[in-house]
Amino acid sequence: MYRVWLRPRLWAGLASTRPASSGAAEPFLSGSSGAYVEQMYEAWTQNPSSVHKSWDAFFRNASAGAVPGQAYSPPPPLTHSPSSPSPRVTEGSTHQSMTNITEHLNVQALIRAYQIRGHNIANLDPLGINDADLDDSMPPELIANEGLDMDKEFTLPKTTMIGGGEKALPLREIISRLRTIYCGSVGVEFMFINDRQKCDWIRQRFEPPGVFQMTDEEKKILLARLIRSTRFEEYLAAKWPSEKRFGLEGCEVMIPAMKEIIDHSTVRGVESYVIGMPHRGRLNVLANVARTPLERIFHEFNPMLDPQDEGMGDVKYHLGTTNTVLNHFSEREITVSLVANPSHLEAVDPVVQGKTRATQFRRNDESGKTCMSILLHGDAAFAGQGVVYETFHLSDLPDYTTHGTVHMVVNNQIGFTTDPRVARSSPYCTDVAKVVSAPIFHVNADDPEAVLHVCRVATEWRATFGKDVVIDLVCYRRHGHNEMDEPSLTQPLMYKQIKKHEKLVEMYARKLVEGNVVTQEDYEKEKNKYDQICKDAYERAPKIVPFHRDWLDSPWKGVFSDEGTPLEATGAIPSTGISRQRISHIGNVYSSLPDDFEEHRGIKRVLAERRKMLGEEECDWAIGEALAFGSLLEEGVHVRLSGQDVERGTFSHRHHVIHDQKVDRRQYR
Repeated sequence: MYRVWLRPRLWAGLASTRPASSGAAEPFLSGSSGAYVEQMYEAWTQNPSSVHKSWDAFFRNASAGAVPGQAYSPPPPLTHSPSSPSPRVTEGSTHQSMTNITEHLNVQALIRAYQIRGHNIANLDPLGINDADLDDSMPPELIANEGLDMDKEFTLPKTTMIGGGEKALPLREIISRLRTIYCGSVGVEFMFINDRQKCDWIRQRFEPPGVFQMTDEEKKILLARLIRSTRFEEYLAAKWPSEKRFGLEGCEVMIPAMKEIIDHSTVRGVESYVIGMPHRGRLNVLANVARTPLERIFHEFNPMLDPQDEGMGDVKYHLGTTNTVLNHFSEREITVSLVANPSHLEAVDPVVQGKTRATQFRRNDESGKTCMSILLHGDAAFAGQGVVYETFHLSDLPDYTTHGTVHMVVNNQIGFTTDPRVARSSPYCTDVAKVVSAPIFHVNADDPEAVLHVCRVATEWRATFGKDVVIDLVCYRRHGHNEMDEPSLTQPLMYKQIKKHEKLVEMYARKLVEGNVVTQEDYEKEKNKYDQICKDAYERAPKIVPFHRDWLDSPWKGVFSDEGTPLEATGAIPSTGISRQRISHIGNVYSSLPDDFEEHRGIKRVLAERRKMLGEEECDWAIGEALAFGSLLEEGVHVRLSGQDVERGTFSHRHHVIHDQKVDRRQYR
């Protein structure tokens, strides 16, 4: 009833030019408050006592057929008793009540506007020269109405948690808290998610006062990890200044961020991590996340190493590996697999998802609790490569889901040499993630504590909902596309700013020293400690005997000997042939159906032809496939075919899944 009245009658009244006193419209209703009024109405229909008495009266009158402008009636005063005569409602008191409602609705709309659009004016660029959304304008809905009293207290709605334990706040404080939460170093995009529970969940992780706070011990660990991330790149630059390495300078916080995700996921039971990433920072991830011995990485810089030598086979910033290590945060053993990736940036995305899905299957993990995927992206590739979109669309399919991936975009705010303003049409490089309603957390990479908070929230989101989530690390690239590139040829102003921009580790160390969390001596000691680790590894590097298996992201058992020699070369791989009896058995099963199954008449011809060929000891492609798959299945080997046409076969040749022609959804596999 109310919805019917609301749409054609109320909004028609709002459009009227007649004044409110003429009864043409409810003066407190406007386009910005319509959504709120509908929410109130939904609550009222479920429980009239859950809303204020004034709203109860309004909805009762509207339901009774009151025309626009006449549905509102003020609530009885607190001093009024049922036995006393009804108080006289004057025009002035009605006007004041409507003014209060209007003001409260405006405040409600302002809070909602910050939740929706606050990210558009967040302080995201460490260099202070770009707007991450490519728009320097101020959304008008974030500007409070001039008529509002900034010192007046307003009751906070249930759709916000900014009050903590407070039920009402002055408008000035409401705006201050909203700007701190939604327009500071973090920009949260989540209001496009059509799930109230999930939106409330995100609000709970960002809005209550104090949620960003870290302990002194956590800050010390963060500093130590920043030191390792930074000094690793500096050591490589000092030892091999003319080598391409696609270093992480400008986004050193990525290493503490990844370790935070792994730490907090491991506590929740994850034991295996599959990571995919492009070139940038790969060596640093190998060293400080996958914990590949430094001497093995340094060995790859050997100028005498031939590309065909054992252990190489590709440039070092394409290499992958698998290591089983102790996670010190949880004191649990975990496996970290970094998947090898060529120069095609996002090509690794579906490979990582397939590897993760297979690992979950092997572990009988039907909800992704023990194995998860982490995908790192560049900003230009994330927006520009179609495989990103395609991979997102696999994320919720029953036979492909990995129950949530944490995506981390290293947002240099530049492609190879391309300015984002001429590289994409969307405000953010991460907008593609909205197709699966993944929340997007934009964060200034020069605020490492904000980065770690976002990582914790992302980790918890994945563990709670089993869905994808995106972290957008807005950073910069201290060098060009690689260390040999000259970026000022195409971005002169940006690189003037970068040259004078202080390194993150130095800024954060100074902050902790000034806050009495660490001393300058502690900082220098931690730097010297890691420098010595690098020096010792450098001394060991020439003695390394490389093996192919050092750089395999899937070191299959039974393929390499303990010394790293392929078993195939030693003749240790057993024969894979099968007997005639097994061929006959598999062939008969493949060409038969149950007696009560009604197959398509075309299938009858196919099955008859199969039986004929098997009787004559002949074999076509489909039978060859069936014999291979069947023999593997007999040996307990899982076989998975993936694709749109794998059941029937592209050329209608396979028919591994046959559909009953009379019984819906009845299949024979």
